[in-house]
Amino acid sequence: MHHTSLGPSIPITEEFVKQELASLGPDASHDWWHIHRVRKLAIALARQEELQDASIHLVEVAALLHDVQDWKYSRSESASRAAVKEFLESQQVNEPQKTQILDIIAGVGFKDELGRPGSQHISPELACVQDADRLDAIGAIGIARCFTYGGYFKRVLHDPDIAPRTRLDKQQYTDKSFQQTTINHFHEKLLKLKGMMKTEAGKRMAQHRHLVMEQFLQDFYSEWDANA
Repeated sequence: MHHTSLGPSIPITEEFVKQELASLGPDASHDWWHIHRVRKLAIALARQEELQDASIHLVEVAALLHDVQDWKYSRSESASRAAVKEFLESQQVNEPQKTQILDIIAGVGFKDELGRPGSQHISPELACVQDADRLDAIGAIGIARCFTYGGYFKRVLHDPDIAPRTRLDKQQYTDKSFQQTTINHFHEKLLKLKGMMKTEAGKRMAQHRHLVMEQFLQDFYSEWDANA
């Protein structure tokens, strides 16, 4: 079956992603519902950015595929690209579209931006998928996902003696030997995402979600200190 005009079909892509999630077995912070929300957000952002239908289709496909063989669970930086490339080739996706989808997925992650110069231009399609993934990392959903992820990896909830790392680079961010706390993840990553949004709609949507996290942390620290 050829899908050279628009890329792979959405139902086939959905089924592939669900199979990949079942084999990798991530926790609920990176499950199908996360993929589903990112897809919806990415499409909404793409429409507000007035992207063409062909571009919106690529945004949807990339959003669906963005966590295939996620390095945080697979422990391999190259596994994701290899698995997605193999899938796209099995669907006879043409070379320009395959490259574009792979480039979007490669650029979505926070760690990937830590390794890039801040002024680097990114495509509108990448901007939409990246913003969508980051919107799902903040706000009420982001808080829930953060603690789910921390629990899965048996992270300490909070330790006042472990200070958040400042000015993280990619190597430090991916260093699993560092004793990480879930609360520090807000300071090291999540509170920075509002200022890293690329689309105008993403910037607007991030405002409220950011405030939700700030209020949560204020309440958390107050209750941690057992204030009446």
